[in-house]
Amino acid sequence: MNTKYYKLIFFLILLFIGLESSFAQSLSLNKQNLNDYYRRQQLLGNVDSTISFVSRPLFSEALKKDDIFDPEKTLKYSNLNNFDSNFAFQKQRGEFSLLPVSLLNQYNSHHPEGINDGSMIHARGAQLRADLGFYFKYSLLSITFNPEFVYAHNKAYDGFPSGYTTTLNMQFPNSKGTIDLPERTGGFHYNKFFWGQSSIRLTYKPVSIGLSTENIWWGPGYKNSLLLTNSAPGFVHLTLNTVRPIKTPIGSFEGQIIGGRLEESGYTNGMPDDWRYLNAMVFSYQPRWVPGLFLGFTRSFMTYSEDMGSGVADYLPVLSFLTKNTGGSNSDVDSQRQDQRISFFARWLFPESYAEIYFEYGREDHSWDMRDFLMEPSHSAAYIFGAHKILGLKGDRYFLVRSETTHMAANQVNINRRRTYKETTGTWYYHSQLRQGYTHKGQLIGAGIAPGSNTQTIEISWNRELKQVGIEFERYVHNNNFWHEYIKDFRANWVDLSGTLFANWDYKNFLLTGKIKFVNSINYQWLYEPTWAEIQANYWTHTNNTFNMHTQLGITYRF
Repeated sequence: MNTKYYKLIFFLILLFIGLESSFAQSLSLNKQNLNDYYRRQQLLGNVDSTISFVSRPLFSEALKKDDIFDPEKTLKYSNLNNFDSNFAFQKQRGEFSLLPVSLLNQYNSHHPEGINDGSMIHARGAQLRADLGFYFKYSLLSITFNPEFVYAHNKAYDGFPSGYTTTLNMQFPNSKGTIDLPERTGGFHYNKFFWGQSSIRLTYKPVSIGLSTENIWWGPGYKNSLLLTNSAPGFVHLTLNTVRPIKTPIGSFEGQIIGGRLEESGYTNGMPDDWRYLNAMVFSYQPRWVPGLFLGFTRSFMTYSEDMGSGVADYLPVLSFLTKNTGGSNSDVDSQRQDQRISFFARWLFPESYAEIYFEYGREDHSWDMRDFLMEPSHSAAYIFGAHKILGLKGDRYFLVRSETTHMAANQVNINRRRTYKETTGTWYYHSQLRQGYTHKGQLIGAGIAPGSNTQTIEISWNRELKQVGIEFERYVHNNNFWHEYIKDFRANWVDLSGTLFANWDYKNFLLTGKIKFVNSINYQWLYEPTWAEIQANYWTHTNNTFNMHTQLGITYRF
């Protein structure tokens, strides 16, 4: 880069430092108990009802908390230490504070289990993630340094019996495609450092610009979301985003646009030796005339770095055409090594009823034109639907009931188009033009469940401030696309039925979280091979059911 550009950047930084200061401290997605707490508090009417909760991490500017890690202001009563980690200087223009220290231990008895766990890998056995760091702010400049270390025992386990590195290798055999989702990441004793939830930003009033490796969550879902979640390690990205709703005469707006770098795992053979550029955006609008209603969309565009040009359209393709016919012929568009996704969402908050409902609908592939979309809107589509409701409110105690359904399996429209037109689209997170798929470091950056999968979840919990005890039931259907195309036996679909006991608790400086999940995997890895005698005795005989116990135990110390 030319020297004059460095001088310009330096000048702009000096200019920003002289402007009005704003809060830009973010709440890491690793602190799931705090993220859930603030969403519950919004249902109770204790958090600004114009915050959409569809673009995270959340920021202190929006939550209006002096310490986002101590929302109930209990640390001042703790006698565990006399050390104040917050230092202000330069007449309150500057601030330095230590971030909470966190340890999360995870264990799987039979095979990998777990989503929304960031830099942790899919592994059998014990696994540990540790993170710590600091936050520094001076005027508009803020620096968050929050690295992570992951160690996993990573025991061997019974995977797909054909010897494929991932079951999705068989998804599109004619396209010689695969996806970078290795069944096992590395060998025994996996260990790795990550930049984690780190960032450097310039924030002026409601707008922030910066460089970050933080995990991002877009969409109204709490269990899954279609475009961005924390089911993979955070990736390096430039970001321009709001840190609080921008209020106008017609309503409130929130948004974010990023340009990031996605890398492969290194454990799946045959991948192109090139990183992928991801450009993505989210936009949310709350109409002034319908309080509590949030409408918006997300879109992402991915391409190999070596295929990029140097124009604005190459770095901001999310602002380009929405249909294929506006981008050239069908063959021209599909021949390019790029892939896009788009989703539309709605979240409706009812504070007077202590409830919310939400919905997200997405497409993996462009429609050819508006007629194509109206004729077959379910092609390459996925959706998420959910609801939360607070019951039995007495003082600061209450019950929370919430449920969510995620549907990502291909339907008959997808299957017909693949067979008729030899299309390789229709499976979420996979497109033959980009072999690694919608992944970073071997994990999906979208919903944590496998492509072609469905889930139904219901949860009930008792709550009091930061304290929570509950139970969850879930049905998880693994990759129905693969089952329909290759297994075909209608008795052999792989379904997990699980029950989870979980708790979150605070005690003085500590935040404690734990869960134990019991999983009955029916037809694990789609294996259903009864003998003829077993079939004669019982047509629905069970042949390959397995049991897995998944546990998590986390502890966070707040200074």
